[in-house]
Amino acid sequence: MNRITKLFNITYPVVQGGMVWCSGWRLAAAVSSAGGLGLIGAGSMRPELLIEHIRKIRASGVTNFGVNIPLLYSYAEEFINIAIREQIPIVFTSAGSPKKYTKLLKDHGIKVAHVVSSAKFAVKSEQAGVDAVVAEGFEAGGHNGREETTTLTLVELVKQSVSIPVIAAGGIASGRAILAVQNLGAEGVQIGSLFAASEESSASAQFKEAVIQAKEGDTILALKKLAPVRMLKNNFCNMVLEQENTGASKEHLLNLLGKGRAKRGIFDGDMEEGELEIGQSSSMVSVIQPVRSIMKTLIAEYREASNEFYSYF
Repeated sequence: MNRITKLFNITYPVVQGGMVWCSGWRLAAAVSSAGGLGLIGAGSMRPELLIEHIRKIRASGVTNFGVNIPLLYSYAEEFINIAIREQIPIVFTSAGSPKKYTKLLKDHGIKVAHVVSSAKFAVKSEQAGVDAVVAEGFEAGGHNGREETTTLTLVELVKQSVSIPVIAAGGIASGRAILAVQNLGAEGVQIGSLFAASEESSASAQFKEAVIQAKEGDTILALKKLAPVRMLKNNFCNMVLEQENTGASKEHLLNLLGKGRAKRGIFDGDMEEGELEIGQSSSMVSVIQPVRSIMKTLIAEYREASNEFYSYF
C-alpha cells in the first residue's frame, strides 16, 4: 500500500480518467470493481444525467468511486452541490482554481484531487488543501496544459514541489510506464486512452475503432488559442490547424468549433467532422477489451518490468 491506495481505499494505485463521452457509470464501476478508482466524467453531462449515473453506479453495488468536475464547465457549481448532496466520496477537479471549492468539499468529508500541468499550480493546489494532485503531461488527450511539459519532466518537478501524493497522467498505457513514473516519485497513475477504448467505455464503436487503429503521430495538440486540446487528426482537426496557421482569431475558431464537436466525434461516431479527443498513448492500444483484462495486463506488465529493473542492481 501507499498514500494513494490508502487515501482512496483501493487495491491498485490506478485511477481512470474522467473523460468526456467515455467515462459513464459502467466504465467507472468496472475500474473500481477491478481494484482501481473509477471516475464518472461530469464534463459531458447535465446535472440530471450526472445524478442518474451516480444512482446507477450505486445500484450496481459499487460504492467507492469518484466524479471528475471541470471547474470551468457551466454546471460546475451545481455539480459540486450534487457531489455534496449525493455524498460522493471522492472528487477530482480540473480546468480551474482549486481554491474555489476544495474547502467546501472537504468540509463535507469528500477527498479532493486536482489536475495540474505545472509545478506552480501543484503548489497552489496544495495550498488550497487538496489531498493529491494529478500531474498531467503534454501526452494526455483532451484539454491540455499550455506549458506543454511532458509527463517525464512534469512528474519529477511536481514531486519536488509538493508534499502531498502525486498521481502521474499523460502517455501511460502499460505496466512499464507505471513503473517509470513511480520511480520519478508518482504514487499513482491516471489512465485515459487505454480505458477510452475499453468495452465498458460509453464512446461509440467507431471512436474505439479509430483509437485502436491510431499510429504514432496520429494525434496533435490543436486549438491553442482557445484551450489546447489533443485529438486525432481528421478533417475537422485539419480545418482547425489550417485556420490557426493562417492567424484565425479566437472568435473565428470558436465559431468553427461550434457546439457538440466532441459529442459528435466520440459519442455519435462522426470520424471526420467530430472532435476526437485522445492521447498519444492511443498508438499503444491495439484491441478493445474489458476493463478487468486491462487491469490484469497492467499488473502483470508492472511486475515483470519491476523484476527486470531491480535485477540490474
